Amino acid sequence: MAPVRIPIPAVGFNPPVYACNRATVPFQLDGKLDKPFWQDAPFTADFLDIEGTNLPRPRFRTRAKLLWDDEHLYIGAQLDGDEIWGSVTRRDDVIFQDNDFEVFIDPDSDTQQYYEFEMNVLNTVWDLFLPVAYRDNGSALNGYDIRGLRTAVFVDGSINQPSAANRSWSVEIVIPFAAITECLPQQRPPRAGDYYRINFSRVHWKTDIVDGQYKKQTDPVTGRALPEDNWVWAPTGVINIHYPELWGFVFFVDSSQEASTVVIPEDEYYKWELRKLYYAEQIHLDLHGCYCDQLEKLTDILTVYAPSEENRSLLPLPYVIETTSRTFVISCPTADRQRTILIYSNGKVEIK
Repeated sequence: MAPVRIPIPAVGFNPPVYACNRATVPFQLDGKLDKPFWQDAPFTADFLDIEGTNLPRPRFRTRAKLLWDDEHLYIGAQLDGDEIWGSVTRRDDVIFQDNDFEVFIDPDSDTQQYYEFEMNVLNTVWDLFLPVAYRDNGSALNGYDIRGLRTAVFVDGSINQPSAANRSWSVEIVIPFAAITECLPQQRPPRAGDYYRINFSRVHWKTDIVDGQYKKQTDPVTGRALPEDNWVWAPTGVINIHYPELWGFVFFVDSSQEASTVVIPEDEYYKWELRKLYYAEQIHLDLHGCYCDQLEKLTDILTVYAPSEENRSLLPLPYVIETTSRTFVISCPTADRQRTILIYSNGKVEIK
C-alpha cells in the first residue's frame, strides 16, 4: 500500500469515560495526592501504550484523577517508577525531551481549538494552544500561556540520583476554566452534565546508568536516542496523541448518583462514523489528487487501509458527501434527527 499522510488508527471508538466529582475540601497545592482533597476522586485506569492493548503494558504504572469547582479544573497524576530525572528548566522549552506528564483538553469535542500542557519532575511547564491539529496543517501557538495556572511536584525519592530509593513522582495541576473556554460560544465554565474531551500522556525514555547518571539509550548505528515510550489514558492507535476524536470523555458531575449514569452521547458515535470517512477522503487525496463524493469508493479505501476490522465498515446512516476540487463536507443527521452533524476536510466536526 502507498504511504498516507493521516493513518487510520488501529483502535476503534472505545474511549474511556471519567466522572469528575466536585471538590468539597479546601485545596493546598503541594503535589501530593494522599490527602483529603482527593478522597472523592477515583483514579483513572492505568495508562496503556499509545498504540493500544496489542502492545506490551507499560513498564511503570501511571494513573490520573480529576476534580472541579466553579472556577478550576484540578488534575493529579501518580507516576510510579525509579527512573526519576529531569534537565529542562525554562518554561515553554520542549519538555518531552525529559520524562514528562502531559494533558490535552478539547472543551467542545470539535477536534480543533484545543490545549496542550506538559511538565517534568522539575516542575518546568510548557503550555500550547492548537487552533488545528498538526495533521490538518495546523501549527501550535507556543506563546500561549494558561493564565492562573498553578502546578506542583512531589518526589518520593531524589531527582537525578539513580542510587537513591526512588519510587515515584506525583503532580498537581490547577487550570482556571477562564483560560480554556475563550473559544467556546458562551465562554463559560462547565455545568453538571457537560463533558470535555481530555487525554493524558506520560513520555518515558529508555535509559542506562552511566557514571552515576541517567543517560538515554541510543541506536548503535545512528547514535540517536531510541524512541521514547508513550503511555496514555486513551490510546489513539497510532504514535500520535493529536487524534482528539479518540481522547477520553470527562463528565462534570455534582453527585455520585450522577456519576453512575454518565454515558457517551450517541451523536459522538455518529461523529466517529464521519471521522472514518474523513480518513478515507484524505487517503483518496493522497492516491488520486482529489476528494471523492462516492461512498462506495470511500468504503473500499477503508477496507484496504483500516488496520482494524471495526474501522473497515460504516453504520448504515444517510450520509451526504459534498466535494469541491479542494475541500469536502460529509454529514449525517443527529441521533434524534433534529440537527445535522458535519465533518470538514480540515478535520473540524460540528453539529448544526
